[in-house]
Amino acid sequence: QVQLVESGGGLVQAGGSLRLSCAASGRTFSTYYAMGWFRQAPGKEREFVAAISGSGTSTYYKDSVKGRFTISRDNAKNTVYLQMNSLKPEDTAVYYCAASGRGLYYSSSFSSEANYNYWGQGTQVTVSS
Repeated sequence: QVQLVESGGGLVQAGGSLRLSCAASGRTFSTYYAMGWFRQAPGKEREFVAAISGSGTSTYYKDSVKGRFTISRDNAKNTVYLQMNSLKPEDTAVYYCAASGRGLYYSSSFSSEANYNYWGQGTQVTVSS
């Protein structure tokens, strides 16, 4: 199995920055796995935020976070990051890290929850105005 643990959430003022981390463990974890970040605001559906391929060479973003958020990974540490800059109140949500469980190749596959088998417990991000 794969275990994912998120950290780095907190309360920040609009315009501020946060860096989320997701540490993966377990003997079945592979660097072939895509890694993604999803978020869920109160009363809303969980939505895709960002994803990165196993090699780290391809990244994908929700349109509203492009230019503000950056996803990256350090495979030597089995860790994925989400650098969030210029935060807005609408970014407030619980952020979840996810791992695909297999390699992904089609661009559309990276944003679909159905392609992620492992999930972290989430970390709260609150942006005040």
